[in-house]
Amino acid sequence: MAHDERVTLPSFPTLTSLPAVDRPDLVAPPVAAALATWPGAADIAVVDIDPDLADTAAMSEAYDIPMTAGGNCVVVSGARAGDERVAACVVRADTRADVNTLVRKMLDVRKASFLPMERAVAETAMEYGGITPIGLPDGWRILVHDALLDEPVVVIGSGVRRSKLLVPGRLLADLPGAEVVPGLGR
Repeated sequence: MAHDERVTLPSFPTLTSLPAVDRPDLVAPPVAAALATWPGAADIAVVDIDPDLADTAAMSEAYDIPMTAGGNCVVVSGARAGDERVAACVVRADTRADVNTLVRKMLDVRKASFLPMERAVAETAMEYGGITPIGLPDGWRILVHDALLDEPVVVIGSGVRRSKLLVPGRLLADLPGAEVVPGLGR
């Protein structure tokens, strides 16, 4: 595909996509760095959106995207014996991450909770509402809801609120450090 060649995805005709690897200006710096080295990046597109519509429900309504095609990424942490354990959970947008039971058990902590917004933004170098599993800090676990793998295209954050990434669902399992978790979203 030629640089900046525009493509309209048949499943989302309201969005005009560009190859994400060709548009590092549309993603957060750690996302651009990860895309530059990840073999799966060639199949990922980026779309420009109105930053006021970055929240999943608003974006789904405005751009006519089913909630089942959206992937939300939340950052969760817990501690055991003074050792903090952090994970990014990517769940289908029509569900919520099972933090209190499944994630807590997977992290092997007494209590798991969402990382405070300021800390999540600082540690990921991404904008709140745009945090994505691509380009997260080394050592963070990435827990992926198994239901996302069946989606032909999943719309996820790009690290910034003004764009989204379009990722073939199956590729989420191939992210560095990804763990596919049945029932992660409830």
